[in-house]
Amino acid sequence: MIPYILRRFGAGILLALLVTLITFTLLSFSFDAVVRARLGSATTPEAVAAMTATLGFDRPVLVQYFDWLGGVLRGDFGTSLFTSEPVGPAVASRLAVTLSVVLVALVITVIISVALGVVAATRGGVVDRLAQAASLFGYVVPGLLIAIVLVVVFAINLRLLPATGYTPFNVNPSKWAATITIPVIVLVIAGAANITAQVRGTMIDELRKDYVRTLRTRGISTRSIVLKHALRNAAGPALTVLSFEFITMLGGALIIEKVFALPGFGTFAFNSSLQGDITVIMGITLFSVLLVVSINLLVDLVNGWLNPKARIF
Repeated sequence: MIPYILRRFGAGILLALLVTLITFTLLSFSFDAVVRARLGSATTPEAVAAMTATLGFDRPVLVQYFDWLGGVLRGDFGTSLFTSEPVGPAVASRLAVTLSVVLVALVITVIISVALGVVAATRGGVVDRLAQAASLFGYVVPGLLIAIVLVVVFAINLRLLPATGYTPFNVNPSKWAATITIPVIVLVIAGAANITAQVRGTMIDELRKDYVRTLRTRGISTRSIVLKHALRNAAGPALTVLSFEFITMLGGALIIEKVFALPGFGTFAFNSSLQGDITVIMGITLFSVLLVVSINLLVDLVNGWLNPKARIF
């Protein structure tokens, strides 16, 4: 297993290098616009040339990239071009906000999706149709509409939850839970639709296989067959969908953070892109690639643990 992890880790590092190099090369075309944005109304040819030299933008792109990469290897991600805030802590703090919402939503999504998918596959009939209707609701109803309805009902009318804002967990756990409740519900409704459909489909396929019939003839209880055998074998495709759903939730975090005024990763990335804050964009790109690579590796390891036939290490 260790050689496999090392190979995947090496492939992830190469991917991060490739993505960051391409990103930096594309950003290099906006160097002049960034300089002019920093200068504001004081833009003159002399000032532009001086600022370009100060920021090092007059050097070859590859030289600048490897300077940035050398800093990253030393733990220095640079500072924001507009706020002078250290990039590493800034990205990490915003990512913590986003992950506090996404991970809670993901855990709840898994619990609900597995329960609905298994019940729908084993019971059939009305229960199955209700589960499919719930999944369809998550597919067709826009998350933004759900967010607005929840805010109107629970924040404005009932005044049970805050409409916007974020309180860190270490400051006040109860207020943290209140501030993330509505965003989590929105993400769960959208995410559970995909995973429930996947679990239901794979469970139906597993329950039709010969080994299930054999287990039944041996007197094994239905509960044991479903939970210990069929669900374990059906976990692989569901885990793959789960990893995609996690990435989708991260991508959709921008909308959630904008609606609920959360100081998260998506909002930070959006604002930095609008400003052309190159060092921040590079830090966000690197963190994003490493996070996706880590999630995919974790899913492969869990899938191999659940299903020995799926092991590739």
